[in-house]
Amino acid sequence: MAKISEETRLHFNEAIIPYKEKINLILAKEKTMLNGMHSEDIDFENKKLVLCEDMIYVSSLYIAQNSLSLKVMEVKNNDALNDARKILYKAIIYLEEIVTNNIDIAFSELGPYHERIMNVTIARRYSIITKLGLAINILKDAFGDNSKWKWSFVELEGRYATVAKNLIDMKNSTKDYWDPNSQNYETTVLYVRLIMKLLDSSATAYRDKYELSTRRIDDMRNAIRYLLALRKLYILLGNSDQSEEIKKKIVVWKDKMDSDHKKGLSS
Repeated sequence: MAKISEETRLHFNEAIIPYKEKINLILAKEKTMLNGMHSEDIDFENKKLVLCEDMIYVSSLYIAQNSLSLKVMEVKNNDALNDARKILYKAIIYLEEIVTNNIDIAFSELGPYHERIMNVTIARRYSIITKLGLAINILKDAFGDNSKWKWSFVELEGRYATVAKNLIDMKNSTKDYWDPNSQNYETTVLYVRLIMKLLDSSATAYRDKYELSTRRIDDMRNAIRYLLALRKLYILLGNSDQSEEIKKKIVVWKDKMDSDHKKGLSS
C-alpha cells in the first residue's frame, strides 16, 4: 500500500469535520434526551423511537467518513466503520427496550408492549425498520466478506430481525394483510414479507455460524428459535403448508443438534 502523504491526510481530516460535528451534535442531543426521560412518561417509547432513528443517522455519518477515506486516501477507515457498528447496536437496543428482544415470543404476548406505541403508524414502524436494515447492509458491505466481524454480523442481523418482528402489531396487521381495501394493506404486506425473509435468513445464518465457525450449541439453538418464530408467523397467517414445512425443518435441525451434542459428550 502506498504511503499516504501528510497533505492528503490533512485534506481528509478537514473534509470529515462536518461529519464529526453532526455526530457530536446528535450524541449530545441523545444525552440530553436520556437525562430528561422517565419510564413513566407518556411519550417514553416514542422518544426511544426518535433516538433509534438518530442512531441510524449517526451510523450513516460514520459510513460516509469511510467512503470519504476510500476516495481521498484510498484506504478503509476501520475506526469509523467500527463506530458505525457500535451505533447500530445502540439503535437496535432502543427498539429492544420498547418491544423486547425475545426471539420466539408469541404475538399475543406482545400486546402490552404495543399498547404503549399505539399512536405509531405501521408506515413509520416499517420506515424505521427498513432504514435500519439498509444501514446494516451498507455497513456489512463496507467491512467486506473477509472482515473479522463477519460472524458478529449474524448476531447484529438476528437482533434486527427480532425487533423487526416484535415491532409490528400482528393483531391488527393480520386483518390488513388479507384486506386489499385497507389503507395499510400494501405496507403491511411488504412488512410481513420482510419479517419472513429476515427470520429465515437469521435461522440460516446462525446454522452456518454453528457449522462453519463456532460449533457452539447456543448458535444452533438460536437458529431453531428463528425457525420457531417464523412458524408462529405462518400459523397466525393461516399458511398451513409453510408452517408444516418449517416444522419438519425444525425437527431435522433439532435432531442434528442433539446428535452433535451427544458426539461431543462422548468424545
